[in-house]
Formats: sequence, C-alpha cells, structure tokens
Amino acid sequence: MIIGIEAQRIFRKNKHGMDYVVLQEIRELQQMDLENQYYVFVKPGDDPCLESTANVHVVELKCPSYPLWEQWALPRAARRYGVQLLHCTSNTAPIWCDIPLVLTLHDIIFLEPRDKQNHSLYQNLGWLYRRLDVPRILDKCRRIITVSNFEMENIIRKLAIPRERMAMIYNGYNDWFRPVDDKDGIFRKYIAEPGYFFFLGNTDPKKNTERTLVAYSNYLRQSAVKRKLLMADLDPAYLNGIIERNHIENIRENIVMPGYIVNSDLPYIYNNAFAFLYTSLRESFGIPLLEGMACGTPVITSNTSSMPEIGGPDAILVNPESSDEMTAMMLRLETDAAFYARQRQVGLDRAQLFSWRKTAEQLLKLYQNCLQ
Repeated sequence: MIIGIEAQRIFRKNKHGMDYVVLQEIRELQQMDLENQYYVFVKPGDDPCLESTANVHVVELKCPSYPLWEQWALPRAARRYGVQLLHCTSNTAPIWCDIPLVLTLHDIIFLEPRDKQNHSLYQNLGWLYRRLDVPRILDKCRRIITVSNFEMENIIRKLAIPRERMAMIYNGYNDWFRPVDDKDGIFRKYIAEPGYFFFLGNTDPKKNTERTLVAYSNYLRQSAVKRKLLMADLDPAYLNGIIERNHIENIRENIVMPGYIVNSDLPYIYNNAFAFLYTSLRESFGIPLLEGMACGTPVITSNTSSMPEIGGPDAILVNPESSDEMTAMMLRLETDAAFYARQRQVGLDRAQLFSWRKTAEQLLKLYQNCLQ
C-alpha cells in the first residue's frame, strides 16, 4: 500500500491534542510496519520532530494558510507521490480530491451550539472552516474514524452516517507518563513547591475554566492546607473577568501561571501534583485524563461525554456544572488518605488498557480493509 497521512501542524513548536495524536500514530507505524509505503505531509515549522525512514517519507509542503495548504497543496502532492489512500487526521479534508479518503473526525463540536463568550479569533476561524468543509467531505470518505464510543454515537445520530462507515479507535498515551522520581526538580521550572492542584484550563468555554476556578476559591476558604493551583497561561483580562464576576479575589495570589508547559516536562508536573483537575464540559476522548492516571496522580474529572468511558467506573466523576461537587472532591482527597491511595491505584490500573501501539495496529488494519 501507498498511504498518505496529513500531519500539517506537527512541526509547530506549541503542539496541541490532535498534533500529538497523529505524531504518535506515525511513530508507531514507523516501528511496526516495514512493508507499506507512507508519505507524511507536513507544513515546515520550528520543531522537525519526525524524520524519514526507509518506508516513511516526510514531505514538507509550503503554503501560506491552513485552508490553502489542505485544499490545494495536499491533494496535489498526494497525487504526485502516487498515494492510494489519503488519511486526513484533523477533522477536515480536501473537498476536491480524487484519491480515496479516510477522515479522523475527533468531534463535531463545531456543529453544536456555541458559547457566545468565545472571542478567540483563531478558534472562531477554525470553527467556521470546519462548518464549511466537513459536510462537503463526509460522503467522499471510505471510513470515518473517531476516538470514543460516545463520539461515534454522537456523530451517527447527528450526521446520519451509516454505522458501517464509522470506526472507533481509542487514542493512547506516551509511555513516559508513569510514576517517576523528579530528582532534578524539573517541575520547579513552573512552580516552587510540590503538592499543588494542576489544571489545563484555557479560554475555550468547553474547558470549564470559570466553574473550576470558583471551585478552587471555595476550596481555599475551607481547606487548612490551601494548595496552590498550577495552570497554563490565561489572558489577564479573561482571568480578571472571572474573578470580578464571581467575587473570588482570594484565588489571585494562589494561582501559578507559567505559560506554555513543554510536553516532555508534563510527566514531572503530573507526578509532583497532589491532584489533576480535568473538569471539562465536553471531551471526545481526553488524553490528559490518561496521562494523569498513568502517573499515579488522582484525577477529578467530569461525568459527561467521553470522560466516564475513558476514566472508567471507579474514576472520580463530578458534575462539571457544579463547583460545589468539585470542591467537595478536592477536600475529600486532602482529608481521606485511604480514598487518595485508592484513586492513585485506580488510575494506574486504568491507564494500562490504552497504548499508541494498540491505536496504530487498529489503524493499519483499517487501511488494509479500505484498500481491499
């Protein structure tokens, strides 16, 4: 087989969820499949994190914008290299392409009601592009992959896609997410002392940042320990708005926001955290949930969308619209040592069910079935 894989953004320095997914899938395919030929199409960037091997060829395509790169440069290059099946990995694909397509549709949030408070130009442009592109490509795809049973049922129900054209393949997590001894104190690049709460919030409404910060404020009022909260950088105006609307000035001196956290440092961040708050309103999978569990860090997560499916029946599941429930679990972890130890083990056991190798094996089988 000659397989093309769209991986446009994996060379950018500040990677996000979908970038890591396709990067790890390709790395596993590189190791396990020496028979078939792969052409990986990327946009040049500051982090050339993938190198060509005998049968996996990295092809850099220069183009000024995401839509032009995907709609013009990608299908043109795929034809030039004789690609028989083109896998587009990030929710969208070229509309005019005579090569059979496989699409990874991580979610269909862009078709769901929007939160009018989202003022991010980048997120709004991405939302608009997906709304224009996805309805036009679905019928052209031989198979549509998604990443959880929750999301598969959601897609089938809302887009009326025949079940036989869908495939569910779970994501994995990198094996360096495990209990480690941070003897060099790498976590101190971001926060002075261990034993903090860790939260990956941002301005995307689905990340539920506002309710989580209200829960943290309530925790500070009730806790004798008053642990710090480490989170990625947040726009100061956005943070000030949350503080002023909710009268939670007490959180300001307890939040540590160091900016972008390098992915290779994340295992040390998880390992030195007291607990990880993964309290999104909606996730199609939730790789950070697995990463925290694999490090043996208790995780407080939501009882909505895919998170119960990925976290398992013994995970700490709360209503993400209830700050009081979040606060109660933060305090219970702090005051109930047996519960804390049990949740550490729950996470370590659950994470063992997932791996990038399993993901890549299922992906390779899907490619074979599509070309038979």
